[in-house]
Amino acid sequence: MRITTFGIIATAIYLLIDLYVFWVLRGYLANAGFRRAGWVQAGYLLLGLGTLVFFFFVPKMVQSGWWKPVGMTVFAAGVAWFLARGVAALFFLVDDLRRFLQWGGIEAYRLAVPTTTIDSGVSRSVFLSWMGVVAGTGLLGSLVYGFGNKYRYEVRRQRIQSPKLPKAFDGLRIVQLSDIHAGSFDDPAAVERGIEKAMALKPDLIFFTGDLVNNLASEMEEYEKLFSKLSAPLGVYSILGNHDYGDYVGWETAELKKVNLDRLKSIHSKMGWRLLLNEHVHIEKEEDRIVLIGVENWSSRANFKKYGDLALASQGVAAADFQILLSHDPSHWETEVSTSYPSIDLTLSGHTHGMQFGVELPGLRWSPVQYVYRRWAGHYQQGEQHLYINRGFGFLGYPGRVGILPEITLIELHA
Repeated sequence: MRITTFGIIATAIYLLIDLYVFWVLRGYLANAGFRRAGWVQAGYLLLGLGTLVFFFFVPKMVQSGWWKPVGMTVFAAGVAWFLARGVAALFFLVDDLRRFLQWGGIEAYRLAVPTTTIDSGVSRSVFLSWMGVVAGTGLLGSLVYGFGNKYRYEVRRQRIQSPKLPKAFDGLRIVQLSDIHAGSFDDPAAVERGIEKAMALKPDLIFFTGDLVNNLASEMEEYEKLFSKLSAPLGVYSILGNHDYGDYVGWETAELKKVNLDRLKSIHSKMGWRLLLNEHVHIEKEEDRIVLIGVENWSSRANFKKYGDLALASQGVAAADFQILLSHDPSHWETEVSTSYPSIDLTLSGHTHGMQFGVELPGLRWSPVQYVYRRWAGHYQQGEQHLYINRGFGFLGYPGRVGILPEITLIELHA
């Protein structure tokens, strides 16, 4: 088992949080006079160490076989347990800083007035401590609850109006799917129900906006036949996302990486999907046409490689044509599309998953991903240009959804 620098740092952080929360827990139990404090403390330490050991072995254990769904769930529960303790530790730390500052003030006063008999003992804040416990427990509970939402597909409908849209395409129904991440699936029947839900919308066109797999083309073996059921009168079109290139795998040779990508491209073809690789096509209806442009992955974030070439993909496209761009990463829209390509009318993206965690209520819309991506889910408009970001059909890392359900988008175009 290879131990990386990141693994050492992550383990050190894990242990520090674990020991810190244990220290606070021990103080609580002692002050409360709890009779079985020793058993509680021992159970906490065993659970923490057991989770840590599991983290080291789970990557190999969840790759295949009957253990995969169990391993993924246990792994996610371990991550949830760690995050919950991290949140609780933040509140405890704030309280300890408060106590330290208050103690320092008391000691300074005592030195200034030597005759004082003021008590320098500073008790832990009951409010902050309970807030830490409640916040940590709430986060843990919500993440565990979210396990049951990973296949709870939600249809989101978006009407988009443009004066450039040709008359023959007025009322065009587009289904957009994104971020399938086939390597994370563990229930083919549930995935099939999602596909049937998309087909029940009777789309004229279907677009897939990248990340078919987590890393390997082989992840599609069990699901290729299912996704072949997606069809539409005007076709199914797709692009690649950052995970499709195999960049997150330690390949023995560059040739093996290329073979994997070539195999993935052929899977798109076998399923009847037209994969667009920095190119455009005309979609015709009656005597009218629109232009569909598809680019490879392009991101403004330095940690994602740029494969896309919009200049090449749009070469020869007439500005008067209604143009739809498929680009996996939404940062492409605000960095290049909206600034340099004003004739692109609609951009469809994915990538963010809405971080699979957040709140979307009337008047309240929040997800941690918004601190990385300004535009992270749903519809955005700037002038006559539109952007729609799909929240993802699949899931990655955390096998669940809290507040941000897996999405099937139905877009209706109107003149």
